[in-house]
Amino acid sequence: MDRHAWKPFLQRWSEEWRIAHPGEEPDDDPWLGRPPATEDEIRALEARLGRVLPPSFREFLLVTNGWRNAGKFVRRLRGTEEIGWLADLEPSWADVYAGRDEEETEPAAARSLLISLEADAGVIYLDPGDVDERGEWAAYDVFSWTAMGPERHGSFYEKMYDFYAGFHALDRPRCETQRAWDARVEEARLESLRGEVDGPLAVFAQAARFGRDRASFLHFQMRTLLRQDDDDPFRRLLRNDDTRSWTLDEGLFAVQVVPLLFAAHERDRRFASGSTLQSLRERGPQWVRHLLGRHQARRREPGFRLCFGNPEFDVAAHAALDAGEDAGGGTGGDSWSRLRDALVHWRPLHEDQLAPIALLADPRAARLITPERGRELLATRRG
Repeated sequence: MDRHAWKPFLQRWSEEWRIAHPGEEPDDDPWLGRPPATEDEIRALEARLGRVLPPSFREFLLVTNGWRNAGKFVRRLRGTEEIGWLADLEPSWADVYAGRDEEETEPAAARSLLISLEADAGVIYLDPGDVDERGEWAAYDVFSWTAMGPERHGSFYEKMYDFYAGFHALDRPRCETQRAWDARVEEARLESLRGEVDGPLAVFAQAARFGRDRASFLHFQMRTLLRQDDDDPFRRLLRNDDTRSWTLDEGLFAVQVVPLLFAAHERDRRFASGSTLQSLRERGPQWVRHLLGRHQARRREPGFRLCFGNPEFDVAAHAALDAGEDAGGGTGGDSWSRLRDALVHWRPLHEDQLAPIALLADPRAARLITPERGRELLATRRG
């Protein structure tokens, strides 16, 4: 990214930060940066380091010689006079993480450039030993309280974009960026129902990084059918505060998600005490605990059967699974064909439903729907 692209990006970030934090800065200037560095200042820095700076970081400094509030936990990035080698400025950090890179001739932490000045028990650094074809140095952030190692990003720009997305996810400024993401999420939802897979997946994943909760739930549904493990989205989606950007429909949650939570709890009994179901039973909102209790009571009723969705699809899907069971069960093509053909009857119960994920709460359907078949289902025009 050159300075002409950095400027509007950083200007937008500054304005949105002010929207999220009104009155926190005493002056009227929304700019989070500093005056730009001069070419002479940057050449002096490069001479002191004995290295040419990576392109995106060099261009950044020509727009702003430092930065405030890069993230919730990074209050300041260094300017040209403050930048130096991690081993010189923060030797304790270099020593700790050098021990994790013993297989390297020169540990990354020992050779890296420290660019953070004020961070919450953490450091941000660039690695001159990890360079791509564009001359970009990999960027890392590490915080001791996460109990995790350094997180890698391909360049300084990618790290800053990650900080920007994280700012949106945490602070939720009501601004054009979030409205634009919501519009893209709606377009991707319609594309998914038309049978597109990879494009919507990418949009939902990116929008979720920006704190768009609806995207998190749509992404969860697609990944569920693709049989991909996913982080638990429900702790964030169900919290009771004013920062949510969207509210999960209770009826949709009850019919499509609750059965999955029970199935996962049953499947991983050894770790049941740490399951999402158990967590929601203990600490979930009252309406969630009510729905869990109601489903638990229904499971005890004689003749209980899962509901897969709208009545026409529910009847067709149960008939397909029953026929497959009568034929000996298994994961054969005939059983899958019958279940796939039932999809013609499916209609979304709510505009936030993309597919009948409750199928996977039934062990018979779960055996049939492999990742490849889940993709086949998602690639079918639905609803």
